Amino acid sequence: MFNSLKKLFSGKPGQTASPRAVPAVQTTAASTQFLRREAVFDRNNRLSGHVFTLQESTTLADADAVRQRSFDETLLDTLNTSTDAWNTSLAFIPLSSSSLDLAAVDRLKSSNIVLLVQLAADAEADIVCETIDRLHERGIQIGVFRQPKNPAFARVIQLADFAAIDIGANEADTARDFSAAVRASAGERPKRLLACNVETLDDLRFCQQWHFDTFHGKFASSASGVRAENSGDPHKALLLNMMRLVQGDAENAEIAAAMKQDPLLSFRILRYLNSPALGLTHRIDSLAQALVILGRQRLTRWLSVLLFSVRDPHFGDWLLVENALTRGRLMEVLGEQSMPGVAHDPLFLTGIFSCLGELLHRPLAETLNDMLLSDDIKNALLERSGPYAPLLAVAEASEDFDLPRMRETALAAGVAPETVNRALLAATAWASEVTEYWE
Repeated sequence: MFNSLKKLFSGKPGQTASPRAVPAVQTTAASTQFLRREAVFDRNNRLSGHVFTLQESTTLADADAVRQRSFDETLLDTLNTSTDAWNTSLAFIPLSSSSLDLAAVDRLKSSNIVLLVQLAADAEADIVCETIDRLHERGIQIGVFRQPKNPAFARVIQLADFAAIDIGANEADTARDFSAAVRASAGERPKRLLACNVETLDDLRFCQQWHFDTFHGKFASSASGVRAENSGDPHKALLLNMMRLVQGDAENAEIAAAMKQDPLLSFRILRYLNSPALGLTHRIDSLAQALVILGRQRLTRWLSVLLFSVRDPHFGDWLLVENALTRGRLMEVLGEQSMPGVAHDPLFLTGIFSCLGELLHRPLAETLNDMLLSDDIKNALLERSGPYAPLLAVAEASEDFDLPRMRETALAAGVAPETVNRALLAATAWASEVTEYWE
């Protein structure tokens, strides 16, 4: 599980010369579809998984039969192409029931996979139930969307692991009654209630009141400004100071002294560096030892990751964490293709620090003035110029899922849509593995 992390953080640093993007073979964006990844949260406000769809499909998998089957096959092929553990957390994959016979379904990973099934108009209960039984034997979970008018629904929902409903398209009474009916008929297979397309915090509170377990929708992004500016982690200022010392000419003894200012912070850093996520073969007992084993460049990288750790989970916090880690890792993976032969740590720092202003509730320029960063990183962040700017633009457009910008920025950066998709899955896997060991 940790092989990718070991490779990522235990390798020798590359050269540090300022890179210039190498032109890549350009692929027309229309030749493939971009992958969309949307967050799913649990009742504890924690990020518990993602819904994966294509740019032209929907979470409900409700296009006409021919188009939906094509979407489903392309989506499954996109996911199967990746060798990364994008299913470290729950991976929800919307499909039509008529697509369950696709060969690509048999090639799916089995751990943490939830197929969200939209019953086709001509779905036969016997066939669908037999298929679900086989998928259950493989360890794949099944979600079923509420479709009371479909003749197969009453039987198929009994085999579901998740009972899903489109909150945005239904009245409150319908969602309430659906929750009550599912809980009353749980039977031998317990079901979790999944609320899809939850638009507002009021909708979220309603769903929580009616015992829904998992939540998907735009409510999380609307919650990003809810927390007060002074409600963040008080250790972040100390972490920033430590990063400045590590990046500068400070002696190891000076860095260790700064660390001792807060014993709890010292404990958090050492515990994190010794977690399985880092994959080290030797235990680290002091920051001075970490400097020797990791080197300053790698330690800076890990301190920047720890800077975004969430101690008091909130929807907006988790989205910020995921956006920062995904931007950094996505830029790094894309850089391996478009900027070969150079160190990619600066790309990672560019991506993760692009969210620093929002994290600290300070203007980004003001924050960066206090940090020892290369001109290429600062130019990308503040002026959107220099060698790192094109990949930062790709990462930001992918996060917003702004299709015109995604096509434009991918073309400008010389990366094909399928390359962006693979990088997004790699970044998803990496971020999930890293945050697994946070408090």
